[in-house]
Amino acid sequence: MCGIVGYVGDREDVQEVLLEGLRRLEYRGYDSAGVAIAKDGRLEVRRALGKLAVLSRSLYEAPLQGTLGLGHTRWATHGKPSEPNAHPHRAGQVALIHNGIIENYVEIRQELEASGRTITSDTDSELIAHLIDLQLDTGDDLPTAVRTVSKRLVGSYALGVMCESDPEHVVAAKNGGSPIILGIGENESFLASDVPAILPYTRHMLFLEDGEFAVLSRSGAEILDADGHLVEREPRHIQWDPVSAEKGGFDHFMQKEIYEQPRAIRETIGTRIVDGDTDVDLDGIDLSPDVAKKIDRVFLVACGTASYACMVGKYIIEQMAGIPVEVDLASEFRYRKPIVDQNCLLVPVSQSGETADTLAALREGRDRGARVLSVTNTRDSTIARESHDVLYTHAGPEIGVASTKCFAVQVVALYLLGLKLAISRNRLDAGEVAEALADLRRLPRMVEEVLGQGEAIREVATRYFKAPNFLFLGRGIMYPIALEGALKLKEISYIHAEGYAAGEMKHGPIALIDENMPVLVIANRGAVYDKVLSNLEEVRARDGQVIVVASEDDQGIADRADAVIRIPDLGDYLTAMLATVPVQLLAYHVATLKGTDVDQPRNLAKSVTVE
Repeated sequence: MCGIVGYVGDREDVQEVLLEGLRRLEYRGYDSAGVAIAKDGRLEVRRALGKLAVLSRSLYEAPLQGTLGLGHTRWATHGKPSEPNAHPHRAGQVALIHNGIIENYVEIRQELEASGRTITSDTDSELIAHLIDLQLDTGDDLPTAVRTVSKRLVGSYALGVMCESDPEHVVAAKNGGSPIILGIGENESFLASDVPAILPYTRHMLFLEDGEFAVLSRSGAEILDADGHLVEREPRHIQWDPVSAEKGGFDHFMQKEIYEQPRAIRETIGTRIVDGDTDVDLDGIDLSPDVAKKIDRVFLVACGTASYACMVGKYIIEQMAGIPVEVDLASEFRYRKPIVDQNCLLVPVSQSGETADTLAALREGRDRGARVLSVTNTRDSTIARESHDVLYTHAGPEIGVASTKCFAVQVVALYLLGLKLAISRNRLDAGEVAEALADLRRLPRMVEEVLGQGEAIREVATRYFKAPNFLFLGRGIMYPIALEGALKLKEISYIHAEGYAAGEMKHGPIALIDENMPVLVIANRGAVYDKVLSNLEEVRARDGQVIVVASEDDQGIADRADAVIRIPDLGDYLTAMLATVPVQLLAYHVATLKGTDVDQPRNLAKSVTVE
């Protein structure tokens, strides 16, 4: 959610280090930005409402000098977007940045106001700065003050703290789902909420665990436990290429990421197909016959786009492996008191690995005895660290807020999982396994074929981008693709869109259909093809504008539609992935024609680390 950057070192251009780090975190979504910089015992804070460019102009007009600083981009939780609510927050000699939510903030605010403290913002974050400032007045040094105050905080937090009386250190603290990453350079240290922010400066990084603290100085970073004892941990060498975070000639990150899907799929498949196309190796995860046969239920839990990948995964795992699968919105899972035990496999799916609701669902299921096998795109994320097993996707950094390539690789990961379970449970013969793996190998090339229709899909978008409402229909495994198409359109174009099971249309949504309603119907040849055609005719009978995603050899479909987008056939499961590409491209082109901010749509954040 919020972006965090910190620096301690010898660079005189700390202002630019902070700004550049925040630029690399813009994909997370934000409404305001600010920096705090210290030099010669003086600490100055500069904040601005709106995009980072507003803050940049202010700093270029009146630069802040120093070699130690903190930067932050805020996504509003407590208090509306405003300059007073922007971070860093100042209280006495303390400046603080915070990602997360403090649940006992009302009690703390009342206590601080009763003691005579003046609170200048509506945030929970400013209160932490006041508590630390008061603790420093008792004689504590900065690390001790932060550790002491943290014991009072209920909720999740990633903190970066500096103060005028200690111009040589930045202190970080972590609890809950908000990540903290430390970078180690030569005579300098870095703090960030995500790897790309500091990747241009160092590849040697440490990851804070819950309940830990870090003290950053020119000589490096020390990690402390809750009692102040030193924690020994070797830095990891990060392999990411900073160039991968650039647009690469595309107009938007989202467009680039849509076209990166063949590469992301290939890398996610990687070397996981083994033994002459007769088995799958999920990076050593033990799903041997003895283990797989004991699994009597699978729970897939996720939020947003990832939840639709899970719905696709349900079809795959149930039909391939013969195991009952439940799909839960992670935000609802723990509140329904799920019946989970040691015979259940819990699969949290999260692009960032930091999604707060998904992490809470993971902990709920794990505490009830389930084995946790997470699917995530982010190594060393909280969800990855707290799982028994991790099946990593390999999409690379996804900058656009609306997920595209991460959805694709999540579906691929769940396909691999379903196939492995089917093999271990002896549900498929050798020929069926070989065919399933052959389909998977063909998938990247077929995605490239569908991407080749980008201009034709843009022409469809030009006909309908002014429509105020859209309806997306699909049946069977295509139903979640209809949901995903509607989500993409509403996320980035702000057009009201609904995804519906086509067979349910006549139970309500059919009342909306008239000559002004575009209806996208996924009608590829498959087991429910004839049923979908009947639903399509129901739309036509009410003068709806019909856009069809159809099989490439279906010549007769053109007579039933106002526009046709064609996709190849790739079996019962992976054709759903091919149908996803047209709805992504349609949403993208509609949004660009409307002139919205495709990469950073309003009110959305890339990584949702609060409930």
